[in-house]
Amino acid sequence: MRKEVKDTIIVELGQKLKEFPHFYLVDISGLNAEQTSNLRRKCFKNEIKMVVVKNTLLRKAFDASEIEYEPLYDTLKGNTAVMFCNTANVPARLLKEYTKEGIPALKAAYAEEGFFVGADKLEELASLKSKNEVIADIVALLQSPAKNVISALQSGGNTIHGVLKTLGERPE
Repeated sequence: MRKEVKDTIIVELGQKLKEFPHFYLVDISGLNAEQTSNLRRKCFKNEIKMVVVKNTLLRKAFDASEIEYEPLYDTLKGNTAVMFCNTANVPARLLKEYTKEGIPALKAAYAEEGFFVGADKLEELASLKSKNEVIADIVALLQSPAKNVISALQSGGNTIHGVLKTLGERPE
């Protein structure tokens, strides 16, 4: 590979690192062509950009980045595919589908401005909530007390009406 091509790849990887806030480093060495193609289709459907890269070029892109990716350097061995995404937990949930076979295996991830190194972090990554999920939870929590108050007022009105009606009908 010529130096110009390598430089272009490093610049493209650097742009992707800036464009996408989260990425996963995955070992896909055990997948055949059909399985890799199926994985790429699933990534495309889930808005994940999957790129197979050389470890040395990825390391140079890390070095050129503003963020210090040093905790990920030890995972840059063997075959490496990078899954870039905008939602931190989507690739983890996709990889969980494959955990029975053990391929592809998670090497490391950079999600929610934190480093997750090792395949044992997959469960933790899958349980991360996206920004939209957190907002939905907060809205549901805020709506719950209001619904309870309205419900109590509505049922309380019927109870008070029943008590007054009973008292009014009672002979003195």
